[in-house]
Amino acid sequence: MVINHVEPDHAACIEEIILRYPDVKIVCTKKASMFMNQFGFNIDGKVIEVKEGDTMSFGEHKVTFVLAPMVHWPEAMVTYDSTNGVLFSADAFGTFGALDGKLFNDEVNFDRDWIDDARRYYTNIVGKYGPHVQSLLKKASNLDIKFICPLHGPVWRNNFEYFLDKYDKWSRYEPEEKGVMIVYGTMYGDTEAAANDLATRLVEKGMTNVVMYDVSKTHVSYLISETFKYSHVVLACVTYNLKIYPPMLNYIMDMKALNLQKRTFALIENGSWAPQSGKLMRKLLNEMKEMTILDSDMTVTSSMKEDNASSMDSITDSIIKSMK
Repeated sequence: MVINHVEPDHAACIEEIILRYPDVKIVCTKKASMFMNQFGFNIDGKVIEVKEGDTMSFGEHKVTFVLAPMVHWPEAMVTYDSTNGVLFSADAFGTFGALDGKLFNDEVNFDRDWIDDARRYYTNIVGKYGPHVQSLLKKASNLDIKFICPLHGPVWRNNFEYFLDKYDKWSRYEPEEKGVMIVYGTMYGDTEAAANDLATRLVEKGMTNVVMYDVSKTHVSYLISETFKYSHVVLACVTYNLKIYPPMLNYIMDMKALNLQKRTFALIENGSWAPQSGKLMRKLLNEMKEMTILDSDMTVTSSMKEDNASSMDSITDSIIKSMK
């Protein structure tokens, strides 16, 4: 039994298999063996530990073991079967979502029905470990791969370039699209109105790839996924007890935890007597890698007024200019 990854959503059945087949041998990395002991599996005398590049034969099948630490646990490896070109890729190249009877990538419209779940899966689970994914991609480029069998989602048997390109972009933190993602945190609807105003101005000036999210109503995993997708992000946030509105703070801290970088931000703050959220958001973003924060910050006092129009135009123009 080859164990590529010990996380319990895949490996919780190990103990049951040992009970049913007491002579089983478990092939895994040294760290995977350690984790199985931590989970209380009785594996004494059953483990064959393998290292980078080790090979084994199973009848006509010859396999090579390739270490993939932090994709997305430190014990992970992938197994390449050179007999028929299958890469058993563990959590790499996986996606959220249940198969609906169709096993292979070319049996589904992946770009329509699966890519959003695949991006959300990657960005929230492996997003922090881009350099480790880049290392695995380099190793995989030397293999003659005919099938990719991930632990989640469809099996890939063609069009590998499509998904490899996504993984390459995500792991280098490069946006997939030039576009504007507006995320707003509102209490009475006034900050939402300011966000809507900005979206309208962007579209009127030709920037049609614009999406909007209410940070209080959209789960942060979806926000993170979309942030990996778009080149520009606008944070429009009410001030809450002289701090950042808590759902917005949670979103920003998740960005930081997942090592997001190479994005351009614009900031809108709101406050009725002591607006503070803009300054505090800028401070957090400045602590992240390669973030560009436009200088056109805007302050709304309670609600949008006619005299806010020039400031909103300034933000609109600075976003469009930064895309060029």
